[in-house]
Amino acid sequence: MTIRIAMWSGPRNISTAMMRAWENRPDCAVIDEPFYACYLTESGAQHPCREAVLASQPTRREQVVAGLIGDMPAPIYYQKHMTHHMLEGCDMGWVRGLRHAFLIRDPAAVIASYLKKMPSVCADDIGITRQWQLFQQITEITGTTPPVIDSAAVLGDPAGALEKLCDALEVDYSGEAMTCWPAGPRTSDGVWADHWYASVRASSGFAPPGPDAVSLEGEAADLADQMAPYYQSLRQHQL
Repeated sequence: MTIRIAMWSGPRNISTAMMRAWENRPDCAVIDEPFYACYLTESGAQHPCREAVLASQPTRREQVVAGLIGDMPAPIYYQKHMTHHMLEGCDMGWVRGLRHAFLIRDPAAVIASYLKKMPSVCADDIGITRQWQLFQQITEITGTTPPVIDSAAVLGDPAGALEKLCDALEVDYSGEAMTCWPAGPRTSDGVWADHWYASVRASSGFAPPGPDAVSLEGEAADLADQMAPYYQSLRQHQL
């Protein structure tokens, strides 16, 4: 049996470490943010490595979808998706037949991490509102409520959290293969990895949990407050 898993996350949310965990399984292949070039083309967003991203991926959504639902590169095909790459109004009919999960993180922590890499942040950049919308949409399309996993739970107990996730996705948990991996880059990493993935490339497993509270000020704090209800709504479904 072949299994396609779509993991829906915003940026700065241990999503690349989660991709490492799945890629380290012997039965799994991964793809890193396949709609990034589509998003840059459609939105005009000026991101680091923009031209390299546009050159590295298809810029038409139908081309990306064909690859995601076409030939399987391994028994399990793990797809790391950024929610803000899925602009409102784009066709989501292709998600039928995939197994979905949502990876969430406290908005204050997301914003603080994002601002370490980018000079400013707005709601569209971090995809939390869009994540909430996609959760509703994918639930309606598939007729199944996807599992939700909080990054804090993963960092606090990687083995326990991943075992729950695998159980919810109806795949075998492969133990230490998903919690420990060799440090360094991967050929599966997107071309944007040099800007965003330094910590993950240096890692050999999930990092220990960070502080319970993050201090933000001004517009960043206001944005965290605005995003909190969407995060809490998703968190009600966490494993």
